[in-house]
Amino acid sequence: MKRLLKIAEKKERLIIGLMSGTSHDGLDAALVCIKGNGIKTKVNLLYHHHYPYPIETKRRIEQAFDGLTVGICMLNFELGELFARAALECITKSKVSKDDLDLIASHGQTIYHIPPQGDMIGSTLQIGEADIIAERTGIVTVSDFRKRDMAAGGHGAPLVPYADFLLFREKGKTKAVQNIGGIANVTVVTEKAKDIIAFDTGPGNALIDETVRILSCGEKDFDVDGRWAERGNVNHAVLEKLMAHSYLQLTPPKSTGIETFGKSMVKELIADNPNMAAEDLLATLTCFTARSIHRAYQDFILSSYPIDQVILSGGGSQNKYLFSLLRGFFKEIPIITTDELGIPSSAKEAVSFAILANETIMGMSGNIPSATGAKRSVVLGKISL
Repeated sequence: MKRLLKIAEKKERLIIGLMSGTSHDGLDAALVCIKGNGIKTKVNLLYHHHYPYPIETKRRIEQAFDGLTVGICMLNFELGELFARAALECITKSKVSKDDLDLIASHGQTIYHIPPQGDMIGSTLQIGEADIIAERTGIVTVSDFRKRDMAAGGHGAPLVPYADFLLFREKGKTKAVQNIGGIANVTVVTEKAKDIIAFDTGPGNALIDETVRILSCGEKDFDVDGRWAERGNVNHAVLEKLMAHSYLQLTPPKSTGIETFGKSMVKELIADNPNMAAEDLLATLTCFTARSIHRAYQDFILSSYPIDQVILSGGGSQNKYLFSLLRGFFKEIPIITTDELGIPSSAKEAVSFAILANETIMGMSGNIPSATGAKRSVVLGKISL
């Protein structure tokens, strides 16, 4: 406890945030200096690096998605080792002293997410053993952020709205922070935290990436700049069927995952449309991502919140074809990326969990019940000394 109190009493803390998203292409490490906590939090990104997973690691994560228990058990520790190495490499490359590091915040790799339904509490599983990270680095590690929110009746997602509020709020402005990872999620950032809403809008890159893997026979993991999709034509009949998906009709708070918008959906789509050209399928799925995002704003946001600006982050923000589609849908609302605000889009989620770890160590809540549906605000995460 003395060690934790010493960290909590400091005026500023050096924290490494680690994030591996549903796209499971690699690990993002962000070194940040955080001063204060709560509404007075000041964040300075010092260093960021993306660590691509080895091909064999990506294959094993994909197998874990399919539920092989022994594989998941082993992968938990193996990913812990990789996360620890990433943190240590981040320290070395940023040229800070390991002795100056206060915390590591690790989101882990989501293997499965079951949103609550009715009286069912739901469940979620992130792996990448935090005790391994703490043991290998010697640095206090905060992990497993989602579960406490779910225990309090929430979805455990999205958890970044608190960080979005601290990073992007601006007096007199209402902004939508739209992350496009494997799954897409939005945070409506207002001047007051109590007015924030946030939810998963639906598919992000997951359907596009999985289609690319299948159609390229595993030679490619994603559609670079959306160039493959851009050569195709949107199949509007297929698009309308996709837009009728029941998740898109659900009222927030809500969350989803690759269990819904992932490999199974892609395989079914290919089987139902055997004669569709690869570029047409990718064009249709890319348009589905863009249109489902815009539909979420139409149905659940714009009638109550006049949005001054949309801020994009995540890998999808780098897909030029997807970006152009979004600009076409949103028309009068300006769209920028977090890169233009000094935070690389691939670093933003890792930075967000560093912020959440800072709140955890101060004994402060990090969830926003209006976003997750939790019954109350709770302190998130588990601490490995």
